[in-house]
Amino acid sequence: MIIDRPFLQSRYEEIPVATQDRFAQAVARIVDAKKNGGKVVVVTGSGPNIHEGVTTLIAELMRVGLVDGVTTSSAVVSHEMGGTLDEVKRCQGVPLGLSPEHLPRGGEFELTLMDDAAIQAISRHTPIDWDLIAKLRQAAGRTIIKAAGNLGYPMGLWLERFSQEILTLAHQHGRSFEEIAGLGADERTMIGAGARRGLPVIVSIPQLIGGGAVGLLLGDSLTLSERASRVAKLLASADVIIESGVALTQEIHDGPFETYTGHGLWSSWQGHYSFSLAGKSLIRIDLDPALEKVWELERGGGAVQQAIAEGKPKTKMFAVPFRMEMSGFARHEGSLPLIGDLGVIWPLLAWKCSEALDLELKFLSYPQQSDLGKLMREKIVREVKPIDRDQMLQALRLGETQSQP
Repeated sequence: MIIDRPFLQSRYEEIPVATQDRFAQAVARIVDAKKNGGKVVVVTGSGPNIHEGVTTLIAELMRVGLVDGVTTSSAVVSHEMGGTLDEVKRCQGVPLGLSPEHLPRGGEFELTLMDDAAIQAISRHTPIDWDLIAKLRQAAGRTIIKAAGNLGYPMGLWLERFSQEILTLAHQHGRSFEEIAGLGADERTMIGAGARRGLPVIVSIPQLIGGGAVGLLLGDSLTLSERASRVAKLLASADVIIESGVALTQEIHDGPFETYTGHGLWSSWQGHYSFSLAGKSLIRIDLDPALEKVWELERGGGAVQQAIAEGKPKTKMFAVPFRMEMSGFARHEGSLPLIGDLGVIWPLLAWKCSEALDLELKFLSYPQQSDLGKLMREKIVREVKPIDRDQMLQALRLGETQSQP
C-alpha cells in the first residue's frame, strides 16, 4: 500500500488538539528509543487490530526493525494462521442439511472462498466434504470479508485439527505454539515475521480465550509460569510499550513479576525473577474516554495512588467504569493515552516514525471504512496466505540440522 500523505495529513488534522499533542510526544518517544538502540514492544488485542490491518502493519514494522516484539491474543494467532482476513460466503445452514444445534445465532454457516487447489492441499491432511462445498457454492448467500479461519469451512475446521499437530511439535521441540506456527505462517503476519526475524511473539495469559481449539492448545504448549515469565522478560526488554485495543493488561500493570505498579514484590524479595516498569514509556491507543479521565485525575493530584494507599474502591471514587488496567497505567509517570480509533492512529504513527527514522515501508494500513482501507483489506485477503504445513515442517527440519554439533 502506498503512503498517501495528503490523506494521512487530513486524518491527523481531524484528531483533537489534545490528542495531537500527545501523538507528537508518542512519536518522539518511539523515535528517540530507536535512535538510541532501544526496543519497542507492542501489546495487541484482537478484533479491530485484525480488521483495521494493524496486525499486518505491525508485521511490517517488525520487518523494518521498528517493533522488536509483540504480545497478542490466541484469537489473533488463529486468524493469522488462516491468512489474517479472508472472504467467506454466509448461507443459511439448515436448508443445506446442517443440524441447527451446531449453528450459531442466526443459523448461518460460512464457506471460506478458496480455489479447488487450496482445498485439495488441505484435503491431504483432513477429510473434506466436497458435497457440502458444492451446496454452499450454489446456495443463496452474501459474501463478506472477515477475520480469517474461525467459523469458515473448511479453513476453520482444518485449523482446529492442525493445531493438535502444532502442539505435539511444540512439546517435542521445547518451544511455544506461537513459535512453531510462525514457521509456516505468512511473513506478513506477526507470528510469521517473528519467526523469520527471531523476534518474540507471545500470547498473554488473559488473552488465552479465543480461536477455539487454537487457543486451548496454544495455552497447553507452555505452563502458565513459563508464559508469564516470557511475557515479563519481553516487557522488561522494552523502552517503549504500545498498547493497542487491548483489555485485561494486568500482566503489564499488575503482573506477577513487575515491581513498580504490580505484584512482583515477593518474587523479588525471594531473589526470583522480577522487573520494573520504572523509566519506561507506556503508550495506550484506546477509544474509552474513561481512561483519559482517570489519567487526568491522577495527573491532577494523584487520586488513583491515593485511593490505593487508603484502600478505597476506585470505581466509586471516580464515577467511571473502572477497568483493572487503568490503575497501573494512570499511576505510571511514563504513561500516555491516545484516545481515538486505532485504525486512524496506527497508520499515522507508522508514517511519522518511519519517516523520522528513514525507514521504507512496503505496507501501510488505513481506516477500514475509507476507500484506501477497503483496498487494503482486499489486498490482505488476496496476498496474505494461510499457514503452510510443509513450510513449517521444512523450517523445523532445517533448524534441527543447523543445531546439530
